Amino acid sequence: MASKKPCRYGGGCYRKNPQHLRDYSHPNDSPESDEEANNPKRKRANDVIDSEENETKKTKGVDSPKDNDPEEASESPNESSCDAKAEEETDSDQMDKDIPSPDNVKDNIKQKYLMEMPEDFYQFWEFCKEQNKSQPENAMYSFLGWKLVGPYDILAGKHKGISRNKNGRRPNYLLHYRYYYDPPEFMTVIRGDDKTQFHIGYFRDVPSEMPVFVAVNQAADSCNIVPRGENIFGAVKNIIDETLKAKSTDQEKKKKMEHFQSKLVNFAQTKGICLALQSPSMKQRNKKVVCKSFHGAGIVVPVDQNEVGYRPVPETPADLKKMLKKVVDSKTEKERDKNMDPIQELVTLVQFANDECDYGEGLELGIDLFSYGGDVLHPIVEHLLPLAYQLLGRFEYKEIIESHLRHRSHKVNNELEL
Repeated sequence: MASKKPCRYGGGCYRKNPQHLRDYSHPNDSPESDEEANNPKRKRANDVIDSEENETKKTKGVDSPKDNDPEEASESPNESSCDAKAEEETDSDQMDKDIPSPDNVKDNIKQKYLMEMPEDFYQFWEFCKEQNKSQPENAMYSFLGWKLVGPYDILAGKHKGISRNKNGRRPNYLLHYRYYYDPPEFMTVIRGDDKTQFHIGYFRDVPSEMPVFVAVNQAADSCNIVPRGENIFGAVKNIIDETLKAKSTDQEKKKKMEHFQSKLVNFAQTKGICLALQSPSMKQRNKKVVCKSFHGAGIVVPVDQNEVGYRPVPETPADLKKMLKKVVDSKTEKERDKNMDPIQELVTLVQFANDECDYGEGLELGIDLFSYGGDVLHPIVEHLLPLAYQLLGRFEYKEIIESHLRHRSHKVNNELEL
């Protein structure tokens, strides 16, 4: 039997197309050489990649017979439905684990969302309680149509007594009000209208650190994440300022906004809370941004004095978007494979960058593909982002992105809905 032609992308190839697997060989098809196996850098990167692949196999079944052996797939016509059921059961098992609910509300939120909330988060709840004692979460609803959601639902006690949501499983708080374009760095705390999917959330670069700003996104329109202030007080104040200037704003609602705005400013001033659109800390953070990324909020990764930590994706944003459009718009699998070649080359370059500790390139490419959207790009995102977050030590984000990609939807996701 003639030997297969080596795949040009080697071990970095993510394709599961049966015809591709029949025509080309990959390093995993046979034991690698001693020299390659003993390469320290390669071994370190491969250890992480192997860990990623093993986890993926457990949750996604990527090496199931239907992917790798078309003959076996043809003998098992129910394979696809079985795999889908297995994936659903795996997710269900994960959600069925009891999530501790510590008595301390701050510990409770951290347990469910994997991150601590800043002090202004709690101060804003206290402020809203002054405006609407019985339902603080609705303090802005009558004139802005906004509701406090996400971790605020814990403060409101909406999680209590809910063992199963409308999906028949325990609530997954990592998905609670996580919109289609929300990267792991973004956590929604205010929900607007469902038509534009306007929402406000905290954005942080590192999960173990406090947010760097509060931003808005309209998921029905784009992936753009727009900073509106250093904290939630500043963001709400600055957005109301813009709304008051709009000619379309209803006069009765305008009066309510002005009244609310006045109280908000007074409260913030007594607490020494910054209300600037661009605070000094935000400006300092801007200096650390290594690239803007498709969502516009930028990414920050550690770069040492030798400039090790980041290297840019070797394509302009405009050119990369054109490449992705071709992939997403492909009519056939053959056309898609051809259009995917330039993307695969970028993935290969990311692997070289990871070997040399420039982890930022994988994060940049992964975030850009995630922000562009499209189910066909998810396998590459699943390959890039969890690995990037693991290499950067941002393990909470790894868990969030894996969960999000399994359930990613254009619908508004309320995990506490019955």
